[in-house]
Amino acid sequence: MHALLAFDTTGAFCTVALRRPGRDDLVHAERIGRGHAERLAPMVEAILNEAELAPAGIGRIGVAVGPGSFAGSRVGVAFARGLALAVGAETAGISNLAVLALMADPRGQLDVAVIHDAKRGDLVVQAFTAGSPVGAPERLTAHEARDWLTGQLERGAKVTGSGAVQLMTQLQPGWVDDIFTEGPELSPRALLDLAERAHPASPSPFYARPPDAKLPGGRSPA
Repeated sequence: MHALLAFDTTGAFCTVALRRPGRDDLVHAERIGRGHAERLAPMVEAILNEAELAPAGIGRIGVAVGPGSFAGSRVGVAFARGLALAVGAETAGISNLAVLALMADPRGQLDVAVIHDAKRGDLVVQAFTAGSPVGAPERLTAHEARDWLTGQLERGAKVTGSGAVQLMTQLQPGWVDDIFTEGPELSPRALLDLAERAHPASPSPFYARPPDAKLPGGRSPA
């Protein structure tokens, strides 16, 4: 059976993970801030070398598509598309919100409210129940998101995400998100789990807001 390669370049970490049938998962993660385009390929090469696996042994590639860093999201998606074409692998784009929901609810038994800080006063929110999304992600103002979160708390949802602190400290002073550690923002193994069971499709970046930059002719970057 072929291996599953997954990576995340949407945040401060550059993370690469590899799953092979019957073997322990391998994870390489570096906090780099910027420069994912320069580090991603060498990290993929390093993890394949550690596994003694040729690129042709990759059967599926999972990539975190955002919301997160605009440039980082594009780097990961572009690399996934190119590598998949080169080695003949399937691809699957994985929402960061889904990874965070799985991290908060590994057994898929809870209601989870994920809140991403989209900056400039906006937040991206999405609800999950028993591991499945409830509707599509929404971009809301802070006031709208607070009202949305109040409803989620009334149904007993667990709350997580980069935008959760600013809202939860208003509603429940002293609240602390309990899923984050000193490691990567997205759990590499949660990313692998979601990539393993995702329907294969060509990934596209998930932007928290429409990109400010325009291509010639006024087109937005894909």
